[in-house]
Amino acid sequence: MLDAFISGFALSAALIIAIGAQNAFVLRQGLRREHVGPIVAFCALADFSLIAAGTAGLGAALERLPHLAGALTLGGAAFLTWYGLSALRRALGPSSLETRADAAPMTLAAALAQTAAFTLLNPHVYLDTLLLVGTIGAAQPPGGALPFVFGAGLASAGWFTALGYGARRLAPLFARPAAWRWLDALVGLTMLALAASLAFRLLA
Repeated sequence: MLDAFISGFALSAALIIAIGAQNAFVLRQGLRREHVGPIVAFCALADFSLIAAGTAGLGAALERLPHLAGALTLGGAAFLTWYGLSALRRALGPSSLETRADAAPMTLAAALAQTAAFTLLNPHVYLDTLLLVGTIGAAQPPGGALPFVFGAGLASAGWFTALGYGARRLAPLFARPAAWRWLDALVGLTMLALAASLAFRLLA
């Protein structure tokens, strides 16, 4: 039981700690101190639900629906392209943490809608959580599936909490306009690179 818990925790942590669209968005909202709690909760619950569903066998069912995967890939590429271009446009402006905080705040509904898009329009989340993590979870010995799911979910929740709330420690750095420009430039280029990879996969 403990081995399964540790296995789920380690696997989830290894997959989630990487620069990606969802992580970049959580970091940016953490720096803005805007709807951090609901965003972190949404990301953690989404991961937990997908991992649980994959362990229960939903991942195997999705493998038989290639058209759904194609639609998700197309939608994800379009959304990431739009957000990436928006981030690059922001990178051209001389903004700092104070001026960003004074800007028109994002509503909770808009923040959660973008969080959902970053989470659910990314085909990698299905490959990682439903297929990879879910397959390994389903292969656990009797009694090990549930601890595995909770271990994986705890790693996800811990990471998003640290990312969202830990971003506040970077506030002094992002009081400088140049730091925001570099962050937005990095986010924009990351989003566009991910969109290109999704488009290439769809064409291939």
